[in-house]
Amino acid sequence: MSPLLHHHPPNHDSFTNIVSVGLECKGFNWESSKKKGGWYNFLIKSIPEIAASGITHVWLPPPSHSASSEGYLPGRLYDMDASQYGTRDELKTLIKEFHSNGIQCVADIVINHRTAERQDSDGRWNIFEGGTPDDRLDWDRSCICIDDTTNSGGTGNPDTGADFNGAPDIDHLNTRVQRELSDWMNWMKTEIGFDGWRFDFAKGYSPDITKLYMGNTRPEFAVGEIWNPLSYGSDGKPNYDQDGHRRELTEWVKAVGGSATAFDFTTKGILQAALVEGELWRLKDSNGGPPGMIGLMPGNAVTFVDNHDTGSTQKHWPFPSDKVMQGYVYILTHPGIPSLFYDHFFDWGLKEEISKLAMIRIKNGIKASSTVRILASDPDLYVAAIDDKIIAKIGPRYEAGHLVPTNFRIATCGNEYGVDDLSLLGKMFLVEPRVPKKPYTSSSKPGPVGACF
Repeated sequence: MSPLLHHHPPNHDSFTNIVSVGLECKGFNWESSKKKGGWYNFLIKSIPEIAASGITHVWLPPPSHSASSEGYLPGRLYDMDASQYGTRDELKTLIKEFHSNGIQCVADIVINHRTAERQDSDGRWNIFEGGTPDDRLDWDRSCICIDDTTNSGGTGNPDTGADFNGAPDIDHLNTRVQRELSDWMNWMKTEIGFDGWRFDFAKGYSPDITKLYMGNTRPEFAVGEIWNPLSYGSDGKPNYDQDGHRRELTEWVKAVGGSATAFDFTTKGILQAALVEGELWRLKDSNGGPPGMIGLMPGNAVTFVDNHDTGSTQKHWPFPSDKVMQGYVYILTHPGIPSLFYDHFFDWGLKEEISKLAMIRIKNGIKASSTVRILASDPDLYVAAIDDKIIAKIGPRYEAGHLVPTNFRIATCGNEYGVDDLSLLGKMFLVEPRVPKKPYTSSSKPGPVGACF
C-alpha cells in the first residue's frame, strides 16, 4: 500500500474550533436542487431569519458537477457552474452574505466515490475529468480501488472502508488522490469561501484518511457521517443498550485526531424510539447519563432530528412528525452541537418554536459540553437539568411535581414539552401563562408557574 505521505500533523490550536459552534443549520433538503431560479438565489433571502435565530454554521449542499441533481454522485469537482443548485458566482455571493451575518459555511464533501466522464477502451467508466484546462483531478482506473464493485476496472489499492455501489470507490491511499483532493478542498476555502467540511459517507474510507485531509486543509469545523444501524431485539425495537453503537462514533472521532465531530445517530435513534414507543426511560443509560454519543463525548457530537436522508422526501429513517418539537426540545437543551433541519425550520411552520428554544439555549450559555442531571426517566415523563440553569421536560405526564424547584419559571412550552429557566425568576415570562386544557405545571405548589395547551 502507498504510504500516507502528505499528512500534516494536526495542530488543535490552528483549526477546527469546535467550541465556537453554537448551532448548525442544514440549509437544504432532497428537493432543493429543483428550485426554480436556483437554490443559492433562494436561500440567500432567508439569511436574516437564519442569523436572527442564533445559528453560527450552515451546511450547504455538494457544490460540484454531479451525475445526480442532488450532488452526491460528483464528477468534475472543480466545475461548480454545472451544479443544479446554482452557479459558482451565485455560491460565492451566498457564502459572502452568510459571512457578513457572522455565519460560517460548511461544504458537503463527497470524496468516497466519483463518477467518470467517459469510458476507457474496454468500455468501462473510469476516465475522470477535474473540470479545469489542466490535468488536476483527471484520473484513470489507477485511482479506483481494485476491489471496487461497480465493474470499473480499478487497479488501485484495496478499499479502506465500506463499499459504495453507486459509483467507483476512490483509492485514497494513492498519493496523487490525496494531494489533488487536498488541493481542491483548500481551493474551496480560498476561492469559494467555505469554512468547514461535512464528510459524506465517511465510513467509506479509513479514519486515517479523514485525519490526513483534516491536517492538509485545516477546516474551522468538520463533521463526519458515520451512519450504522442500531442493535435491535427480537421484538423489533432498538435494544436499550446502544453503547456499542455510540462507541463506533467516539472511536471514529478519536481516530481522526479528536478535532472533528460526528453526527450523533445514536441519540437520534434512541430519542425517536423513546417517543414513538412511549418509553422515555430509554433516555437514561445504565450510568445515569444520556444514552447517545452526547453521554460519552458531547463536545464532538452533532445532534439532529432529521436531515435530507432520514427525512425530507427520502424518509429513510424519519422522526415521527407529531414528535418533532419534543425532539428539538431535547437537542436544543442538552449537550452536543444541535443541527436544525431546513424543512422543520421553514416549511413546517416551527420556526418560532424552534427559535425560542435556541434563544433559551444561547441566553443560558448552554454549550456542547454542558452537564446533564436526569431527574426523571419514566415511560411517560423525562426531566433533566442542564448546567442547573434550565430544566427540560418531555412526555405526556404534565405534572412534574417536586422535580422542578419553585425558583424556576417556565420559559416555553407546547404539546408534551416544557422548558423552565432559573434566570426568569422575578422577570416576565417568555410565554404568557394561559388557562390550560392539559396543564404542564413546573411545581406542585399553586400559582402562575406557567402552563400550555
